[in-house]
Amino acid sequence: MTDHVDLLIIGAGPAGMAAALAAATTGIRIAILDDNPLPGGQIWRDGPNAQLPALASHMRTQLQRPANIQRHTGTRVVALAGPKQLLLEDPERGWVLGYDRLILCTGARERLLPFPGWTLPGVTGAGGLQALIKGGLPVAGERIVIAGSGPLLLASAHTAIKNGAEVVRIAEQASFGAVSRFAAGLWRWPNKAVQATGLAHAAYRTSAHVLEALGSARLEAVRMQVGNRVEDVPCERLACGFGLVPNVELASALGCRIEEGAIAVDEWQASSLADHFAAGECTGFGGSELALVEGRIAGLTATGQQDQARQLFAERRRWQGFADRLNHAFALRPALRHLARPDTLVCRCEDVPYSALAFHDSWSAAKLNTRCGMGACQGRICATAAQTLFNWEPPRLRPPFSPARVATLACLGESDSAA
Repeated sequence: MTDHVDLLIIGAGPAGMAAALAAATTGIRIAILDDNPLPGGQIWRDGPNAQLPALASHMRTQLQRPANIQRHTGTRVVALAGPKQLLLEDPERGWVLGYDRLILCTGARERLLPFPGWTLPGVTGAGGLQALIKGGLPVAGERIVIAGSGPLLLASAHTAIKNGAEVVRIAEQASFGAVSRFAAGLWRWPNKAVQATGLAHAAYRTSAHVLEALGSARLEAVRMQVGNRVEDVPCERLACGFGLVPNVELASALGCRIEEGAIAVDEWQASSLADHFAAGECTGFGGSELALVEGRIAGLTATGQQDQARQLFAERRRWQGFADRLNHAFALRPALRHLARPDTLVCRCEDVPYSALAFHDSWSAAKLNTRCGMGACQGRICATAAQTLFNWEPPRLRPPFSPARVATLACLGESDSAA
């Protein structure tokens, strides 16, 4: 038996929550699903040490009120089950859900680039460190280095400091000039200027990036390029994040057009596939404010409320302007493509080093010859790294999109029989 809704929203971050609330007033049947236990996505992730913004708490409360919204937490898309049908799985069951319209709000993930020592215990992503701390990881008294690019570094440092850590270095790979020009333009977005002021830290350095994580059994120090000099910084943790990558795998599997690594959408947040919309960071990184307004536009448009959606176009243009400046200022420098040594692992799941990949000309060739991308993450980390390192086209995700129970996969046969 296949369940059915009028509107399905995948992803319960700011964009997904905004889309659901905008669409709920029409009274149609809506389902919103996310693989996290509570709405909020990565940016508003909950946990024992999390302090949610007032807006996040308010939207979470609002999302519980409409009777026409089904909320599915801890739920993943396993496979396509037919035209406008998806195979889903939560901790208790698997089932097929059909829909008339779909809004993809699948967000983004960190870009992790390999460098010597990046597999040592104590090395994580910058956003990963935030998530671990919010989830209860004790960091009080630990010395932490945060490196990479973009505002996430400052946000991660702020979370660590609030929980008792000592942030000894924040290494931003962008130049002082690029960061200064970006900061000078923040007067157009006053709330962002206030945020930047509140996150400022004396350990912040520009034109700085990690060279190597040092240690034997676990991380002991970080070797860094800071301007023209090399420094070794003792620490217990290193968190690296080289920007964000839109999660487009499901959109690609559905047949939506992907441009410059993001889901291509028009002014109505409509994808190239009829009745399929997208909003938030899966359409390009721009922060929570842009995700919220894009989500509202998508929710309104998907439910036939174009006049109300059009009224939000000016606000979206304002935040797209911020996103354009942000992405330009923190663009990755070419030097970061050359951090890995021949023996540096690129695929951690299958222990595939850089030297085994460097002589191939595509992801498919590398995968066939080295098993790269055939481990637990299914290439989500190493394929993204390979795209940056070698300029390879990313692979197309094949079902099942995530590990699933046999009983869940059997639902595909039941769906075919019902059809």
